[in-house]
Amino acid sequence: MTTTTRISLKHCDLITLQGRYDSQTAPELEQALRAAMDAGVYRIVLDVAQVTFFGSAAIRSLIMAYKECRRFNRGDVRLANLNERVSQVLEIAGILPLIQTFADTVLAVGSF
Repeated sequence: MTTTTRISLKHCDLITLQGRYDSQTAPELEQALRAAMDAGVYRIVLDVAQVTFFGSAAIRSLIMAYKECRRFNRGDVRLANLNERVSQVLEIAGILPLIQTFADTVLAVGSF
């Protein structure tokens, strides 16, 4: 079971993820990211502390949002509370050099 919560803050949107994000549940992540961008928010922080699995479909959603936010230098996607399991998956996929990561959500939100 996954839970995706989106909170609009002054400088960015904070999306908290919880559970497994595989091919069946990644659309929930994509919907949350799309909702933020459709609202004109291109500064997004993903809190992934409670993520137990991050599959290729979720990586695709993350890359889509990253490209859309960075387009025309509008904003960025940042990761907070990266656990070891998700970190390894994103490292193997070659994503970590692109997306900034932070030890906690306060630092990630403050980076905007």
